[in-house]
Amino acid sequence: MGKKRVGIIGAGPAGLMAAGRAAGLGHTVIVFEKNKRACRKLMITGKGRCNITNACPEDELIKNIPGNGRFLYSSLSRFSNHDIMAFFSDLGVRLKTERGNRVFPESDKSSDICDALIDFAVKNRAVIRYNSRVSEILTEEGRVKGLVLDSGESFELDAVVVATGGLSYPATGSTGDGYRMAQVLGHTVTELRPSLVPLETVETWVSEVSGLTLKNIVLTVYDPSGKKVFEELGEMLFTHFGVSGPLVLSASRHILDSGFAGSVLVIDMKPALTEEVLYRRIQRDFEKFSRKQLSNALHELLPKSFIPVFIQLLEIPPEKPVNQITRQERQRMVSLLKGIRLTVSRSRPIAEAIVTTGGIKIGEIDPKTMESKLVNGLYFAGEIIDVDAYTGGFNLTIALSTGYAAGSSV
Repeated sequence: MGKKRVGIIGAGPAGLMAAGRAAGLGHTVIVFEKNKRACRKLMITGKGRCNITNACPEDELIKNIPGNGRFLYSSLSRFSNHDIMAFFSDLGVRLKTERGNRVFPESDKSSDICDALIDFAVKNRAVIRYNSRVSEILTEEGRVKGLVLDSGESFELDAVVVATGGLSYPATGSTGDGYRMAQVLGHTVTELRPSLVPLETVETWVSEVSGLTLKNIVLTVYDPSGKKVFEELGEMLFTHFGVSGPLVLSASRHILDSGFAGSVLVIDMKPALTEEVLYRRIQRDFEKFSRKQLSNALHELLPKSFIPVFIQLLEIPPEKPVNQITRQERQRMVSLLKGIRLTVSRSRPIAEAIVTTGGIKIGEIDPKTMESKLVNGLYFAGEIIDVDAYTGGFNLTIALSTGYAAGSSV
């Protein structure tokens, strides 16, 4: 294979992986990044900790990629989640595995992952040009010939890898540039929708507890038809518009295809307790605070800011003395603690989603090489492709695996 002049559009994880791999094979590689620094979106993933992959068995990977996961069989067999862990370990990044097989840098710093990817590219002699926005990919007779920057500067190239991300978090540079360039060249962009996204609710009381995080709760989700589609232990966050946090973001992908509106979220605030045990717990608390009003007798059971909302949902006067609470009212408390219901009205905008669902149609991409089937020398990697996964490190696995495949194949 002859040495080529390769342009990479985007210095995110997919682009840097493709750049380092291609340069390591001896190609002349230039990375064009429109921001003044690399990995803008990666730096904020996992709350700045960067969940780089998931240590699950390889046969579970595809199960966690509901958006066209089968398309990734070839790339994941070439560069799997375990290969990703070995890759970063070899670069000197110490890793750790947490609940749910989520893999993070031991330092809890996204910057360590970003620096490792930049070093990988640069040490293999790839050149990274910042503040360089690509406006057009040049082709001739169905083959890549180069690209042009906004500044008017042009480059003759034998291959171009488009790794510009999706539409999520546009402040990081994911503004859809790659979709537009691909469409000009004849590619189909499937419907772009938000995934791993906060949800708005019909219930307005959520705004009264905005900022409250619930930990160690179980969230169960039913789609609009009433089918249970998600259930998991973890944490969630109330916001002024609805709900967010890890559980909600994960759940959002499970109701994406059936439609957000009309889906129901059920919160079990005391999953470790059966209804009988919880009832006895409430009885003990009420015996202890028998002379207090209801509003002053729940502080050992609930977060302080949630108590007024809880009493409002119970439809019991907050000033009612605890020693006058009936058995039926105590049972209502148990039922509510084990099943607070919220109805989804819609998702938040795609700009607030972690991941964009949709992208370059997979039928127009060779799954082994990530090369376009329409234009020779044109490759795609990462979120721009119509593939997406659940939370837990799977989306970064897609980016790194497809980036490796593209960089290996140019």
